[in-house]
Amino acid sequence: MNGFDNSAQSMSLVASLAVATIALLLCVMTGPDRDDLDEFYTGSHTLSPLRNGLALAGDYLSAATVLGTTGIIALTGYDGIILALSITLSLVLLMFLLAEPLRNAGGFTVGDVLVRRAPGRAVRITACATTLAALIPMMVVQLASSGDLLAFILGFDSSGFRSGAIIGLGILMIGYAAIGGMKGTSLIQIVKTVVLFVAAFTIAVLIMNHFDWDTGALISAARQSSGAGAAYLRSGLQFEGSGLDMVSSELTVVLGAACLPHVAMRMTSSRSTQAIRRSMSWAVVVVAGICLLLVVIGFGAAALVGHDRITAAGASGNSSILQISEVVAGGGQLGALVVTTMTTAIFLTLLASVAGMILACANSLAHDLFAHGLHGVRAPDRKPLRGLSEMRTAQASAVAVGLLATTLAVMARHWNVQAMAALSFCVGASALAPALIYSMFWRRFTRTGLLCTLIVGTVTVLVLITGTNLVSGAPSSVFPEHDFNWYPFTTTGLVSIPAGFLAGWLGTVLPRYTAAEARRLYDGEEPRILAGVPPAPGRR
Repeated sequence: MNGFDNSAQSMSLVASLAVATIALLLCVMTGPDRDDLDEFYTGSHTLSPLRNGLALAGDYLSAATVLGTTGIIALTGYDGIILALSITLSLVLLMFLLAEPLRNAGGFTVGDVLVRRAPGRAVRITACATTLAALIPMMVVQLASSGDLLAFILGFDSSGFRSGAIIGLGILMIGYAAIGGMKGTSLIQIVKTVVLFVAAFTIAVLIMNHFDWDTGALISAARQSSGAGAAYLRSGLQFEGSGLDMVSSELTVVLGAACLPHVAMRMTSSRSTQAIRRSMSWAVVVVAGICLLLVVIGFGAAALVGHDRITAAGASGNSSILQISEVVAGGGQLGALVVTTMTTAIFLTLLASVAGMILACANSLAHDLFAHGLHGVRAPDRKPLRGLSEMRTAQASAVAVGLLATTLAVMARHWNVQAMAALSFCVGASALAPALIYSMFWRRFTRTGLLCTLIVGTVTVLVLITGTNLVSGAPSSVFPEHDFNWYPFTTTGLVSIPAGFLAGWLGTVLPRYTAAEARRLYDGEEPRILAGVPPAPGRR
């Protein structure tokens, strides 16, 4: 049981059902009413900078990020603060380095961006496979967490209830992506971001009020209740003193979070270069504000809930944000309302995050794989998948991807799914980040180099992740009863990120006969990518 009183449980259940229904209604009302690919993929570029910035912040702040960051701050203190800073820094990196080139490059998917530098079916198929490898594990994390969330809120511990919750929510999220497209999921993300900010702000204010707005008292109480003493406010508690392990993890977050496909492709929904600058400014402000609030909430959980109660609800501390909400809210109807606000915010975060990822995977399957990868460059009147339109293909792909993720989440509901979240960030940092950076800025980058980057980066992550302590060799591992831990770090980034960049460099410089063609292609696209100027007539 969670300690919530019956009033809070009832209000949370009613609010969750209402939110799910309203979100589905919004998707039906705003979804594309005809086979308009641009409307389905990008929302026809109709979002204002403020709304697009809020939607981007919603895409960026997944449920795993919100719950996991709060839990790590509550359990490890200083290391958790560094994680929150890394999350914000990643979005700043996206703002200054990739946002405008991605928007200028245009297209609907990561594959569209990459083929501007390296045309070919192989590039599209590989980009699609990398997109799936980056996002499906993260979707499994979110869906598995949704079952735990509902079980915690309502006080049910049965495996059957968790499985039923995962399946029900998975079906809902498939509906959001397939019906609403980019515009529908964007509205859900906007509502999610606003509700999450209001809920986090409310809990943070209650925590600070409890300590008479004395930050020193809050930090001192958190240190005393953390069970770690003075180490709580020093680096190394999460990584057992390994500085290289900490560098590996934070580097993975900084590069990986910014380059996940559903975040990167949000850039294409802006109507102009000026609009994407303003959207990114709003997104950075909102994400930085929410991360600051999560730091306060994490310290509040450590101080008022305590290490033992947090870990009793889950070794990763993902429930700490709900536990502290219940503690500071107090009793009565007002307390139940505060708890309901936070549970609704987390529920919305789960719904919106998975819906956005399903849409990104479905778009890549329909556009990169079926429309162009398996069928080559499609003629205007040629439609893939037995005559269905590409939009219908994308909707069918959303159903397929959603069902796969839901099935995997049911199978993984008893596992510690932190390894899957790490896998997603590592693929983003080791394969997608090098590919996008090289494609945007390196004149000589070739098709061979691009394929080497995507393949070597992804394969390196998949191989190394099996040897981390997230998979075996620790009580919180996926397989705690086994020990085949041979890799010394928690994440693969320290090895796989250099491997991805090195593979792209070697694949470009060794086959010299392709260098001239690569430079010609880049010269044709450079004005568009870096300045938003269409290529001159007759140039590619």
